[in-house]
Amino acid sequence: MSKQDSTNLPAFEALKIASNYLRNTINESLSNPLTGSINSDDQLLIKFHGVYQQQNRDLDEERLKQKLEPLYSYLIRIRVPGGVTSPEQWKAIDALSDTYADGELKLTTRQAFQFHAVLKRNLKTTIRKINDTLLDTLAACGDVNRNVMSSANPYESPVHAEVSEHARQISAHLSPQTGAYHEIWLDKELIAGGTPDNEPIYGKTYLPRKFKIAMAIPPRNDTDVLSNDLGFIAIVENGVLKGYNLSVGGGMGYSFGNTATYPRVADVVGYIPAEAVVKAAEAVLVFQRDHGNRNDRKQARLKYTIDKFGLDYFRDEIKRTHGILLEPARPAEFTTQGDEYGWNQGADGYWHFTLFVEGGKLTDAKGIKAKSALREIAEFHTGTFILTGNQNLVIAQISPSDKKKVEEVLQRHGIKDKDSYTPLRLHSIACAALPYCGLSFAEAERYLPLLVDKIEELLAKHGISDEPISIRMTGCPNGCGRPFLGEIALVGRAPGKYNLYLGAGFSGNRLNKLYKEMVDEDGILTTLNSLFEDFAANRNKREHFGDFVIRAGYVSAVTEGKLFHKVQ
Repeated sequence: MSKQDSTNLPAFEALKIASNYLRNTINESLSNPLTGSINSDDQLLIKFHGVYQQQNRDLDEERLKQKLEPLYSYLIRIRVPGGVTSPEQWKAIDALSDTYADGELKLTTRQAFQFHAVLKRNLKTTIRKINDTLLDTLAACGDVNRNVMSSANPYESPVHAEVSEHARQISAHLSPQTGAYHEIWLDKELIAGGTPDNEPIYGKTYLPRKFKIAMAIPPRNDTDVLSNDLGFIAIVENGVLKGYNLSVGGGMGYSFGNTATYPRVADVVGYIPAEAVVKAAEAVLVFQRDHGNRNDRKQARLKYTIDKFGLDYFRDEIKRTHGILLEPARPAEFTTQGDEYGWNQGADGYWHFTLFVEGGKLTDAKGIKAKSALREIAEFHTGTFILTGNQNLVIAQISPSDKKKVEEVLQRHGIKDKDSYTPLRLHSIACAALPYCGLSFAEAERYLPLLVDKIEELLAKHGISDEPISIRMTGCPNGCGRPFLGEIALVGRAPGKYNLYLGAGFSGNRLNKLYKEMVDEDGILTTLNSLFEDFAANRNKREHFGDFVIRAGYVSAVTEGKLFHKVQ
């Protein structure tokens, strides 16, 4: 149990204790027919159940004129450890998005599904039906371990399968044990005389803040492993998984105007054998549980805990509490954050197709009927569907006899080959932002594709359309789209205005840095045009754009999170 399960805690910490293991008055709020909202305390606690209350900000002004309350609705996030789903699960989730959400499937940067615009009266039914698929929403949000990410395709090799299984084991071990989820959403009662609730790992106050874990297999960093609180970097020798380098203290978010907050790339702190992976995950989580800042949520992530106590103290503590003795880190190198698009064949003869999903927004739109195509494929596919950390989708384990059938469905529904897209677009990520996110200052998911159209014209003008450049856009600095690991990043400051960041490492090993503040579209394009002209003329052979802007002096390299705000 946490050392900080005590009196004199801040309001949210006290609320977690008083909530009776995340129950509070959620049931009563859900049954209130007079409003589409739930009470303010329940809005905080419902996140642990994988739900956020939101409102359609596009309609706020009109509803205010009509003297109506905002159009409240709910985001539901579905945990998918490692991103792997069956065709049956895919069909069910797809149908639920049409019946109870806005008809779109959002594929998140944590390999999860996300529904938007679910009305309060449909919440319980939707979550029950999600659980019927053997997926769930518990701990998809909140001050707990979130969805555990893994390198996208476990069927690529035996090592990928082993790493994916470790992700599943960690997810199961660190899942909250409260019965509140089943009582509230599945109408299940505790057995009379049964054991009272307890959280053997989390305690009554759970964690000080959210906690994120990812696995990655070099040389592909397709989970942005160093952006996570805890990362496991696979060490493979002669095709055999030996163990993992442990990375700790990553995190993307910060708050405008608060230089005590900053994004941070994780430190690689040592090596563990593969059999210690679950114990190591618990050890790091317990360290954060007991040492994280519970008085200031803006300082509560593990990245700040590591910077406060130092790596030597961290190593001593995980050895003391769990017997984890870190060996020196072993050599490992990443070369890209991107996905491997198109067709690939595994050693077992089965085929895999990675589909580009712009902004993770899976729909039938603009002549590309991706949602319909996948629905049709799910009717005969005998393999799996895998969500990637870059908001894309792998149709995995396609039998050789079904490959032509899958190709025909994709072609008939307008699914484009990877060669139809520029590398810039293929390396783009956008958060959901407006209209539903209450934290968003500006557009992201709806706007980035249009802006990329115009940036592509600049790349063509300078003859560098084939250069792989990562670009990321978010509506605010909270970091949901991992913007500070984009070679070009645009972070919303106000409607139509963004901060422009440059200089991240293409492999996800270095943060970017602020280059210009509050720029509109014209300013973005004018600035990038000048940068691209210089890059095209003066880059070194195989030099990435993020490296070039540092070498050319446009921004300085950010070598640690605390230097993110340092003026050049």
